[in-house]
This record gives sequence, C-alpha cells and structure tokens, in this order.
Amino acid sequence: MTVLSKVRYLMYPLYEARLKRELRGKKRPKHIAVMADGNRRWAREAGFEDISHGHRVGGAKIGELVRWSAEMGIDVLTIYLLSTENLQRTTEEVEFLFDIISGVIEDLATEDYSCRVRLVGQLDLLPDAVAARMRQSAAATTEKPGLTVNIAVGYGGRQEIVDAVRSLIDDKAAAGVAAQDIADEVTVESIAAHLYTSGQPDPDLVIRTSGEQRLSGFLLWQAAYSEIWFTDTYWPAFRKIDFLRALRDYSQRSRRFGK
Repeated sequence: MTVLSKVRYLMYPLYEARLKRELRGKKRPKHIAVMADGNRRWAREAGFEDISHGHRVGGAKIGELVRWSAEMGIDVLTIYLLSTENLQRTTEEVEFLFDIISGVIEDLATEDYSCRVRLVGQLDLLPDAVAARMRQSAAATTEKPGLTVNIAVGYGGRQEIVDAVRSLIDDKAAAGVAAQDIADEVTVESIAAHLYTSGQPDPDLVIRTSGEQRLSGFLLWQAAYSEIWFTDTYWPAFRKIDFLRALRDYSQRSRRFGK
C-alpha cells in the first residue's frame, strides 16, 4: 500500500463521519432509484480480461447499498440491473448476469438483510427456470421488515407504460365499461396505479454511476420530477461516501415538481 493509499484509508472514516454530520436534520429521499452502471468498463480499466469479474463485484455491491440505505432511513430502493436491451448481449454474458442477479436476490432473502424484494420488469422474457428462481427468492421476503427493494430485471420504461395502459384497459373491460367510455378512464392516476411500482412513492432521487448522463428508459413515468445525481465512478467502485454525497446534494436542492 502506497503512502497516499494509507492516508486515504485513514481519512475515509473521518470523511464519512463528516458527511453524516452534515446530513443531520436535513431532508432525505424516501425513494432512491439507482442505475448500477459501469461493471464492464470497470473490469477492463482494472486490467481484467474477463469482464464477468465486473458483474461479480457489481453484484456484491448491491448488498452494501441496501445496508447503507437502511442505515440512512430510506423507505424504498429501486435498482436497475438488467434492461430489455441487455438481453441482446451474448448468450454467455446474459446467462452469467442471470446467475449473478438470482444470487443477489437470494442473498437479500437471508436473515442478513431487513428488506422485502419486489421484482419489476418483464420476467416472462427470462428463461422459465431463471424467472422461477428469482420469484421464489423474492416471495420469501414478503413478510420481512425493513425497506422495500425493487429489482428491475428485464425492464424497459416504455414497455412498462404500455403494459400499464393495457392492464388498465383489461381491468375496465372486465368491469363492464363500454369500449367508447374506456378512454375517459385513462388518467394520470389510473395509469400510475397499473405501473410495476404501483402503490409506491415515485423516486425522489435517481443515482447513475459510470459518467453517463441519461435515464436510458429507467422509470420514465415515475422519474418525471425526480432529482438526478450523476457520478463518474463505476458501479463496482461506488463507495458509501459516494452514496452520502448524493444524499447531501439532494438535501441542498429545492424541489419544484415542474412548477
């Protein structure tokens, strides 16, 4: 370990404590959404020939994020792990991602975490065995106390809105609403009630790692008025102090909700 590394190692706890002090009594988000991006680039720049190592380290980071969120009193945490576009990657990489994400959900279902896992996305796009494994692990958390953790897998923001409208129309038709009257039933509130995150507050804060500055289809409806915080740090290298910095930045913003 270099001298500089030693200094950083010794200063880290002090800086973390300082950030926590700065957050005392300040407003905090109830719902945080995280775009955990940059696993492959982190692996390449770290010198690993096998980019799967980036996914493995990134998967392990999820548990840390859940603990940080619980410690800071967050109610809902949504983590974007696998988009519908990601499913178009090489078969080998996608299968590895399935295993990593399944393992993450199984880990969160253990007694080591106080959280309920909710799967959001099109699980029917996944192999049956993979979807069943994820559902089984998530189902084991339904009665657990603590925060709610949404795992976005096979997720696409536009498709979520399409699914919500279709579900709304199906419900109204089943209730006997005439076809010519269904259009009157399509409102902001009725669509929101049929989203994957139905019953949950919209995210107050969206965090994206890896330096990219776009939503990439993530929670398009729900994030309309969210505060967004970008960092150049790749997801596997994301630290607790980065998380606390995001919370500090959020506490200093004035939310206007489009007004």
